[in-house]
Amino acid sequence: MLQSLSIRDFVIVDALDIEFSKGFTVLTGETGAGKSILIDALSLAIGVRGEGGITRTGAEKAEISAIFYIAQLPALKAWLQENELPNADDELLCRRVIYADGRSRAFINGQAATVQQLREAGEFLVDIYSQNAHHSLLKLNTQKEIFDAYCGLTDLASQTAMQYKAWQQLYQRRVEMERNASKYADELAELRDKVRELKQLSFSQEEWDSLQQEHSRLSNGAGLLAGCEECRELLSEGEISALRHLASAQHKLQGLRDFDSALDEAITNLDSAIIQLEETDRFLNRYLQRAELDPERLAEVESRIQAIHAMSRKYRLKPEALSDELHAWQQRMSELEAVGADGELAKQEAEVEQEYQTLAKRLSVGRQQSAPLLSQKITTEMQRLSLAGGRFEVALTDQAPTASGLEQVEFLVAGHIGVEVRPLNKVASGGELSRISLAIRVVTAEQGSVPTMIFDEVDVGIGGGVAEIVGLLLKQLSGDRQVLVITHLPQVASQGKHHLNVKKIQKDQMTLSTIEALDPNARIEEIARMLGGVEITETTRQHAKEMLSD
Repeated sequence: MLQSLSIRDFVIVDALDIEFSKGFTVLTGETGAGKSILIDALSLAIGVRGEGGITRTGAEKAEISAIFYIAQLPALKAWLQENELPNADDELLCRRVIYADGRSRAFINGQAATVQQLREAGEFLVDIYSQNAHHSLLKLNTQKEIFDAYCGLTDLASQTAMQYKAWQQLYQRRVEMERNASKYADELAELRDKVRELKQLSFSQEEWDSLQQEHSRLSNGAGLLAGCEECRELLSEGEISALRHLASAQHKLQGLRDFDSALDEAITNLDSAIIQLEETDRFLNRYLQRAELDPERLAEVESRIQAIHAMSRKYRLKPEALSDELHAWQQRMSELEAVGADGELAKQEAEVEQEYQTLAKRLSVGRQQSAPLLSQKITTEMQRLSLAGGRFEVALTDQAPTASGLEQVEFLVAGHIGVEVRPLNKVASGGELSRISLAIRVVTAEQGSVPTMIFDEVDVGIGGGVAEIVGLLLKQLSGDRQVLVITHLPQVASQGKHHLNVKKIQKDQMTLSTIEALDPNARIEEIARMLGGVEITETTRQHAKEMLSD
């Protein structure tokens, strides 16, 4: 549930903090007061991509924070844990900062997150239906998604689509290979020669690294021996060696220490230096005893390196790439051999197709079982919305296998008695479409688990007694969840349990949007404003009181 929304320097809002409650909350105000700005701000807080120009004029950045109560959302808590995001209590803080230059930052419970993560978290928290939401309902894909969600088939539909994609990939590959069988046979023969030759080389990256290091050592053997001998001469063997000089300094300091014990530190450091140099000298001595010139081994290493370079030049590769190329050739050989190995690729394709058919048939059964129930429920709601005699039908039309299954899902509607059902996108009346859209949303929302639903002027084009029914439907939805509705209709606003009023104010020669919760008396005045004209009369106020008391 949405608990609070904090907005700073967003469009025409300088600073706004709003507390929300459970149940049915209505937001009203004059046209242009900024009601939809609240929805836009919340949308950004849950990961919707922002457009330019949303920071308030003169401000460096806009900042929006939303706090949600998530105790009843174990799936969201599991998602937070999976994404290694803080999840210490039953509250979730979503925060978004949008800078004037278009940059954006996102945070979840105080930790930096991606906008995609913010959007994924928001899918657990809020469903927003805008005044143009019914336009998306005209798309067959949207209709299918809504219907599958109502049936509890979303996951199965996703698995079916993935299996269809895998099937089609195998099908396309098989057809391509069969069409080019002769060419692929030649390619396979060539690959076999290449793989055989490269295997005979017995090349490995580890050997290549070792060969280069050994070649460097052997080819510079004389220089290594001479250099190490020279170093030993400087350290210990020469008449003016470093160790002789250090021993003299050590002896001199030990004599001086009798006069000042502060020289102890210098003596200790010098002792350590002598020990380190003696260890270095002993190491060099052991190295020289083991080292020897080996021209025969050098010739062997150079011969091996030349063989590897010859293979690299033949196939125009760097030596380091030979192992990866061998793996790629072997993988391609397996693909080509699968075509001719008693139709192995065709067998794989048939198996994946069978898995798709199994999933698609399960999907079809689930859809067929739920279609009559959803059709009846929405038809019933249509009667309440002054579409007497109207009918709604979920049509399942058989089709060739596709990613969406074995049937096309389409919403059909008859607005009046005696009229044949037609596709939803053929409904002519805007008001009629709005009412049907609302009926669909209300019925299908019953199956949803999202705790907060926001309707932004979905009652557009509706009035009179129908508006009262719309208010009752929205109130009905709020029985077990939080429902926020932006409305211009007093019949809807009067049904709310909580009432927020949005208005414009003038401050420091700027027009700003603000919001306040209305007490009972203020609600009467606001409902009366929505009912009346320029001047609010006592009769209008009395009517507002009656609507609120009802």
